[in-house]
Amino acid sequence: MYSGELHFASFQATRFWDEHNQMNKLYRSLLLIIGTLSVALGILGIFLPILPTTPFLLLAAYCYARSSERFYQWLINNRWFGEYIRNYREGRGMQLRDKIVTLTVLWLTIGFTVAFAVSAWWGRLALVGIASGVTIYIIRLKTRKDEN
Repeated sequence: MYSGELHFASFQATRFWDEHNQMNKLYRSLLLIIGTLSVALGILGIFLPILPTTPFLLLAAYCYARSSERFYQWLINNRWFGEYIRNYREGRGMQLRDKIVTLTVLWLTIGFTVAFAVSAWWGRLALVGIASGVTIYIIRLKTRKDEN
């Protein structure tokens, strides 16, 4: 190789790494956006029982773990749902009190929605089906002892 070819090869390698770093930044930015949207949807899911909270918060943890250490630490150390995420990821389950509150709020909200907000029979059936699935899932989760 003479100097012209060496310079061209060096340029190609530099260009490759520049493009790789740009893709890496793009990938991390995309994960950060998806994680943030997942946190927002997870928070909405606390108030809207047909929107699942747990999968969105776990998706946010996955995205933040791969894109931003700061956001990941914020999420898993958050005073409202940090412990919940850590317990779920570590397979420790839910406290019985949390299961009871979750299922009570779920069925009260679904019951109100079915009785007063949805008139189509298939919509009512879908809501009851979703609530039943969530109930089965929560009941099957490991129940851990209260830490009082």
